[in-house]
Parts: sequence; structure tokens; C-alpha cells
Amino acid sequence: MHESLDKIERYVISKVREIRETKKVTQEELSLSIGKNITFISQVEAPSKKAKYNVVHLNLIAKALDCSPKDFWPEKPL
Repeated sequence: MHESLDKIERYVISKVREIRETKKVTQEELSLSIGKNITFISQVEAPSKKAKYNVVHLNLIAKALDCSPKDFWPEKPL
């Protein structure tokens, strides 16, 4: 993830990736399931990009991955 992203943004992106991979969902499948272009998730997960999720994205991703948006957040502040 791009170094300009805040620690919490990098954490959330990593958790989304972890859950997505555990559920064997590709980046393309997840992008399309939330109504984004096929490269959206790959751009967010790419180390060289500054792309990040907003709360609407996280809610849609939680629905698509059948989990809670809370699953993407740490228990304590970072």
C-alpha cells in the first residue's frame, strides 16, 4: 500500500484483502459485485496506488463478503 496512506487505512485494506482471500473471492469478482469497474479492488490493494475505501465501499464489500463492516476495523485505535 502506498506510504502516504494512514496506518488505519492500510490496516482496513489489509483486512479486506485477508477476508476476501479467505473466502476465495477474486479482486475482479469483488469489484463487480459492488458495482465498480473490474480494477477497483486491485487499485486499492496495489502498493503503488493511493486509492482507498470509503465507508460506502466498506458497507458494500461487507455485504458481498457476507461479513460485518466491523470485521475490517481493529479492536483498539491505531
